[in-house]
Amino acid sequence: MSDRIENAEIQTLLPHRYPFLLIDAAEDYIAGQSIVGIKGVTANEPFFPGHFPGNPVMPGVLMIEAMAQAGAVLMYKTLGASPDSATVFFMGADKVRFRAPVRPGMMLRMPVTVTAARHGVFKFKGEVWADGKRAVQAEFSAKAIENI
Repeated sequence: MSDRIENAEIQTLLPHRYPFLLIDAAEDYIAGQSIVGIKGVTANEPFFPGHFPGNPVMPGVLMIEAMAQAGAVLMYKTLGASPDSATVFFMGADKVRFRAPVRPGMMLRMPVTVTAARHGVFKFKGEVWADGKRAVQAEFSAKAIENI
């Protein structure tokens, strides 16, 4: 296991930037095996004014994207790659279940585990936990493709 991966390193590993960078940090990284993404959900997230005004809820698809970004960090670090050399593309999601709403002020922990990896394709199982409650679970996949 390694130390916490801070936001500055996340930004060297992912090509995403605000408002689409959906993880703040990561921890418990084990190369080729697992990682835990971290996100603090704030009231000023750009999607809240339009997603259930007066009753702000984080969109489920963005929670899936946040898990995928944690998986991409795991892939980049495992493969020793960077956005300059390869791009990690989200391929799909299966068995997605939304269990609880995520609201401003909640802290998300996103454990992501590799279930298979070959030929640049990684398959994952992941969850989003919000303040100790499971909010989302999914299986998903991504592929690293060398940049031209």
